[in-house]
Amino acid sequence: MPRVVPSQVSRFISQSDVSEAVRMNSIGAPKLSTVLELVGQIPDELLTMDHDAYTSFVNAKATIKNILETWTANQNAGQTLLAFNFHRSHNPLAKILEALAKCPDEAPAPGTSELNFITDADLRTNLRNDIGAVNRALSNGEWKAATVLAGSAAEALLLWALQQRPPATVTGAVAVARTGGNLTTIPDSNLERWNLHEYIEVAAQLGIINSNTAIQTRLAKNFRNFIHPGVAQRLNEKCDRATALSAVAGVEHIVRDLS
Repeated sequence: MPRVVPSQVSRFISQSDVSEAVRMNSIGAPKLSTVLELVGQIPDELLTMDHDAYTSFVNAKATIKNILETWTANQNAGQTLLAFNFHRSHNPLAKILEALAKCPDEAPAPGTSELNFITDADLRTNLRNDIGAVNRALSNGEWKAATVLAGSAAEALLLWALQQRPPATVTGAVAVARTGGNLTTIPDSNLERWNLHEYIEVAAQLGIINSNTAIQTRLAKNFRNFIHPGVAQRLNEKCDRATALSAVAGVEHIVRDLS
């Protein structure tokens, strides 16, 4: 089932003019029913409106439900459909639009790690959204998406962690990792241009992540390459539930070590 987000429902409602007085009979039962169905499919974590807006939102849904039930009763009794006319201030569709305007289309799925160790609020929110997308993909059985997105999230977390260390400390860890054979090439001087393998080995060298986390995340490093069709074909590999769970486990290990 496609994911329903607030802006999608708002666009659907806005196809009808709800700016002034509205005659619900002109909008019709099919559209009102569709609005209720779509609103009911919006994930709870996206309904971030305040208390007053949420109360108005719930009341608007109840009003539409009452209209539809009344019309059904009219039809069953062989009667003309009762007319429902609303000024904008009482129009349930307008109330739903107002409430959804306060809601984002993206938010972390329930249970997503808080990442309180990241002090930059915007970065913390973005990373939580990314990890939330990983969890949703895993829940939906989207194995390739979960696998590749988890690798990307691991990169972002390790990049942040390395950026918290003095550049000289990172450079020293690179030298030690090369001497030990964990790195065979010299990484770019710009941390943002590193690959997941380089992030893992230097972070492990610095003790940012422990040895078990490094082992688990190295699996994600290999699966991350599956984003390139040629690599997947050459290795005769494909993403499945096992690769997704392994990659997601790598991210959770990193979060644990950084917390």
